[in-house]
Amino acid sequence: MVNLKLKQVEIASKIDSAAAIVQWNDWKWQMKHAITDIPTFERLLGIRFSDDERQALEKTIQKFPLRITPYYLSLIDTRDYKNDPIYRQCFPSPSELVVDKCDMADPLAEDKDSPVPGITHRYPDRVLFLVSNVCAMYCRHCTRKRKVGNVDYIPDKATISMGLEYIRNNPAIRDVLLSGGDPFMLPDDYLDWILSELDAIPHVEVVRIGTRVPVVLPCRVTNSLVNMLKKHHPLWVNTHFNHPKEVTPASREALRKLADAGIPLGNQCVLLAGVNDCPQIMKKLFQKLVQNRVRPYYMFQCDLTEGLSHFRTSISKGVEIIENLIGHTSGFAVPTYVVDAPGGGGKIPVMPNYLISCSSNKVVLRNYEGVITTYTEPESYRPVKCRGDCEACELQLNAGCSEKTNAIGIAKLLSDLDEAISLVPEKTRRIERRNDA
Repeated sequence: MVNLKLKQVEIASKIDSAAAIVQWNDWKWQMKHAITDIPTFERLLGIRFSDDERQALEKTIQKFPLRITPYYLSLIDTRDYKNDPIYRQCFPSPSELVVDKCDMADPLAEDKDSPVPGITHRYPDRVLFLVSNVCAMYCRHCTRKRKVGNVDYIPDKATISMGLEYIRNNPAIRDVLLSGGDPFMLPDDYLDWILSELDAIPHVEVVRIGTRVPVVLPCRVTNSLVNMLKKHHPLWVNTHFNHPKEVTPASREALRKLADAGIPLGNQCVLLAGVNDCPQIMKKLFQKLVQNRVRPYYMFQCDLTEGLSHFRTSISKGVEIIENLIGHTSGFAVPTYVVDAPGGGGKIPVMPNYLISCSSNKVVLRNYEGVITTYTEPESYRPVKCRGDCEACELQLNAGCSEKTNAIGIAKLLSDLDEAISLVPEKTRRIERRNDA
């Protein structure tokens, strides 16, 4: 078993012979000495690639650059590094240059759904707000690989203000997700300003921050950062742990600080071939997360981004993993498995099916063991139909709602207030034949 602290001391001394533990735990020192080239990687870990390997790797990073924090580098097991999950997430592979027919530069259509710079508005009541183009590390599985390698920059206040103005002008937006890049790579005072502006918008009920910092640069979670964040409740933070090896003493300390500040923590992992496509690995990851007060939120199917084909598993593998979690561990340790639909369709849950069949008075279900059971529907139940008049409703919503909800999608078909009987894609051959008649 490699002593992690000794390994970190060794790497620090190779970077700077005068470096001490104080420098190692300084996030700015970590960023200053991030590994961005193959020779430095080899020197710090004592690894030597063949000439052919090095040539292929150099070609890869010309398209998809390399950046690894010394901290994350120290987690690599050099005894079997090519199979190491840390290595595979942070170090380039020539497979990234393989582009399948189904691959896309922007598979989630974030740019197409962007009404103003930095904003992606896909769902009715929430927006994605890209507030930084800076990452502590370039993850090899990044869904925004198209942006990796662009000059790292922080959008100026004029650009951020355009996004803020869009949010102010759209009262339906109640939830704002800050992402990037990584919002925690912003200076404390700049992130404080953005959060303060969002706090001042009456219809914004909650702000979320998506960050990989607790995983790849946990020392960035400083006391000053946490004290600033505490001013902006209700604030949620979603982390991005993909493997149990990433849950280290340093990352646990970062999570502790955030949780002790009253910030609810969630985790969004990605299912990655050769990294975590194993029910036991995922179970251990999720159990470690809940032990550190992090709720597993989503397990994502790897996107159809260019350069990620070698990371993608079958969807059936994801369902198998969830099947091995439900009933086998705590319910709050089971994330929702989702496919982020290509073309901007949003997150689609893909979960095992526990409903076998149903009749007018019974539902047939199965449990995780394979036990098949029935649930008898109540004969006395009278469904409450929505008339759109909340003040007169016997259920007493008392939410002060005055606007009629305009349902979309399947909810529209289920709505008592809408006369729609079907959802028909535009320009189908059937519809074209109708128009020609």
